[in-house]
Order: sequence, then structure tokens, then C-alpha cells
Amino acid sequence: MRLAHLAALTRLRASFTSESSALPLRMRQRAAACLFCAHRIPTQLPLRRHQSQSTSREDTNPRPQTHYTFFPTTLPAGPPPHGRFTIDLGSLKKEFLQLQSRAHPDLHPVENKNKAQALSARINEAYKTLQSPLLRAQYLLSLRGIDVAEDETAKIEDPELLMEVLETQERIEEAEAEKDLEEMKRLNDERIQDSVMKLEEAFRRDDTEVAKSEAVRLRYWVNIRESLDGWEKGKPISLEH
Repeated sequence: MRLAHLAALTRLRASFTSESSALPLRMRQRAAACLFCAHRIPTQLPLRRHQSQSTSREDTNPRPQTHYTFFPTTLPAGPPPHGRFTIDLGSLKKEFLQLQSRAHPDLHPVENKNKAQALSARINEAYKTLQSPLLRAQYLLSLRGIDVAEDETAKIEDPELLMEVLETQERIEEAEAEKDLEEMKRLNDERIQDSVMKLEEAFRRDDTEVAKSEAVRLRYWVNIRESLDGWEKGKPISLEH
């Protein structure tokens, strides 16, 4: 079986490289779903909208420089290394709801709806990015000029890790009932927490190489968690997004 696994390593590496372009980690220009209602918010923001620094002479309020700027109460220190990588998600959600209660397009007159829609889309994107450790790590790396989602070299070459991923995939497919997944879920949650702790330390030291490596590793664990959560008896799984 291990020989078969070794033969599959190349396919798995290729899978994770190709799937990175389809991951939600890419911040593509598309209609974003409002988290409050079913309408779609058109986003026509620049490619690096999270780093926009432009201001209008008529606009006395400078635009936020990063996603962190939207949440001064929860994240007063801003992004690492000044602020922490880990975030109080309860506080973040509370501040998000307060922001959207004021920025929601339906609460603004017709002449201001376009501006309200753009602001609401930015707030949605900032919240959805920061609430996920994986998306947050990739966003912080993108601020440093490192695009893990697009970088074809952003993969792990550790054979033991890849073997562990393959064996976990097989165990998920062979499970007969959800109770068979309980131990795998527990172990995988521990892996995720361990990656988050390592990312905390890496960003505190502003060590981008370690942060990049751990972000790629975390992507494997998140893929496994999604496979575990979406398990159905007899249904083949794929670690692709």
C-alpha cells in the first residue's frame, strides 16, 4: 500500500498546486454575497483593494489601509507584528455586525447606494478573511508580497506529511459511520491549532518564510477538515477545493 501511496504523491502535489487557483483564498473581482440578505453586492475594486491608499480631496476620511483598519475596537494594534495573529472571533463578529448595520446599502438614499454597496462589500471581504486563520495568514503574507494561493512553488515536499494526508483520505473513504471519524476529527483539530500557534509566533517575529511554510501546511489540514465535515458513507472524497 505504501508503494501505491508513493506513486500518488506526485498527483497529490499537482492537485494542491492546481487547486490553489480555485481556492477561495484568491481575492477575485466578483459579486460578493451580502451576509445580511440575499442580494448580491457588485465589487469593482482594484486588484489590491486591501492595500488601497488613495484618497479624494473632497473625502475627509482616508480609506482603510488593510482589513484590520475596519475593526479598531477588536484589532487596535493592527496586523502583526504589532498586533497578534490570533483574533477574538466573538468580538470581531460583534464589531462586524455594528459596521454593517450602518453601512448596509438598504439604509442609504439612492444617491449614496453605490458608495454604500462598495463599503459593504469591503467590510464583508475583510470580515470573511479575518475570521478564518487560513485566509488571514494568506492575506497577511499577501501584504508582504507573498501570494501563497498563486505561487506554484508553495507546496510541501515532506514525504511523511504527504503520506499522512493520503492515509487520512483513505481512512475517511473507508469509514462506515460518523463515529469512525471522531478520532480523526480530534487529531485534525489539534493539527490546525498547532499550525495557528506556529503562525502566531512566525508573524510575531515577522518571519515570512516560516509563516509561508506553515500557511501551506494549514491548507492541508483545512482540506482534511472539510472532507471530514462533508463525509457521506460510500462517497469518494477529494482534497481538492
